[in-house]
Amino acid sequence: MPGSFQPSKPPRPEPVEGPARPEPVESADSPSRLKEKLRRLPHRPGVYLMKDRFGAILYIGKAKDLKKRVSSYFQRGRRAHFDQPKIAALISLVRDLDTVEVRSETEALLLEGKLIKDWRPKYNTDFTDDKRFLLVRLDEREPFPRFRLVRLRRDDGARYFGPFANGGLLRRTLAEMRRQFGILLGDAPTPTPLPDRHSFHLYTDARAEIYGHPNEVTPADYAARVAAARDFLEGKARVWLADLKVQMLAAAEKRQFERAAQLRDLLQAIELTTANTTRDRRFLRGNPVRNPTAAAGARQLAETLALTAPPRTLECFDISHISGEFVVAAMARFVDGAPDKAGYRLFRIRGPIRNDDYRAMEQVVARRYRRLHHEQKHFPDLLVIDGGQGQVHAALKAFLALELTPPPLIGLAKKEETVVFPDDRADLKLPPHSPALQLLQRLRDESHRFANTYNAKLRSKKIRESLLDDFSGLGPVKKAALLDHFKNLPRLRAATTAELAQVPGLGPKLAARLREYLDRLKG
Repeated sequence: MPGSFQPSKPPRPEPVEGPARPEPVESADSPSRLKEKLRRLPHRPGVYLMKDRFGAILYIGKAKDLKKRVSSYFQRGRRAHFDQPKIAALISLVRDLDTVEVRSETEALLLEGKLIKDWRPKYNTDFTDDKRFLLVRLDEREPFPRFRLVRLRRDDGARYFGPFANGGLLRRTLAEMRRQFGILLGDAPTPTPLPDRHSFHLYTDARAEIYGHPNEVTPADYAARVAAARDFLEGKARVWLADLKVQMLAAAEKRQFERAAQLRDLLQAIELTTANTTRDRRFLRGNPVRNPTAAAGARQLAETLALTAPPRTLECFDISHISGEFVVAAMARFVDGAPDKAGYRLFRIRGPIRNDDYRAMEQVVARRYRRLHHEQKHFPDLLVIDGGQGQVHAALKAFLALELTPPPLIGLAKKEETVVFPDDRADLKLPPHSPALQLLQRLRDESHRFANTYNAKLRSKKIRESLLDDFSGLGPVKKAALLDHFKNLPRLRAATTAELAQVPGLGPKLAARLREYLDRLKG
């Protein structure tokens, strides 16, 4: 039977001061190997990773010229004049070095930030609060979501776009998006409810006229605006850019050169913002760096948890909901310390569980491992639950109800970052920079991100569907066919009667009635 963990009490390991340290991985020729790597460094932009004798990453930095930057740390004349004890202490611990070459200094800055957030090296202080780049934050759980500029990416269920290296271009793009889509930015006031309690005024001052969109909206109306702006910011909708190009060429033909130049500058700003966002996301996704700290973390976990071997496969579950609504779960899977995204799984919670996290956890754990057992597939080497004793015991209960032997099972309680056991072992607090804790945190954070993304997707879908709820004659099948045909609300609301009639099952009469209904919503 898959798994190796017995529900009975495991042998208690001998007491130690914190988790056992991994064995050193350096060899007798480590200094000469480091010198050879320094000699071979290229004169190119990139990121460098300094490691200690255990292979753990101590520091991550960026360089316009890797050769000049990294070599400067090890020049005897400069080492003697380090004015920061922290730097001197760092260099004294460095035994190995890895580098990643990139195409530009901007890409080096982006990759540096990503790797620091992924691996959290002991000697890095930059990028812990994202001060170098602006992000756009959108929380679609708000009644009237705003597009806000922030510098800190929080794990709060909101969507973040970026990072954006050019803050000026980003601000100009957002200002134009406000005019184009009628969205609210971070400086907008709270919309004012009207007497009918269904509609709101976005503004009560001159801005109601300046931005050129209807000022009186319903939440569904505004959600459609947000969806269109969000798609544009993600680089999915290019109609606006095509229209700006047409306007620019028309102004040039009329010899309105000042207007044409303004449109050209605006077009370039928007294109650079959206193109860079897409390219940078693709660049960061395509540049994984295998961290030897993950191997050290697995060895530490094996020693600390009394496992038979370092865990190669780890799975983690997280529950997400908003006040008991849209209850979902997600499972992230790591193999050899890296995300195995093909192995990630999403779950919609069945039955009237609402905000009972324990029952939700028991359900999804049972569904996952019942299936693996029936398919005769291996259980993970370590199962991690995002939560404390209640969630961990709920997971264990699922295995016992199925009469399955669970794999090694722990919880990670986020408030104190404490390891929780399903038996009578005391809770364990790992050192903040321990590779074992970093590995568990990355796994837990991935499951949390995956669950929140799925939750936001379901909420967005519900908003889209609610637009059609008050129109009689549309059942679930026809409603789904409409949304599938037009992809998003702005396209649906702009469709002609003839275009609506092309949707399977609608017909000319129903299409005409739907067009009248959509027109009434506009008014």
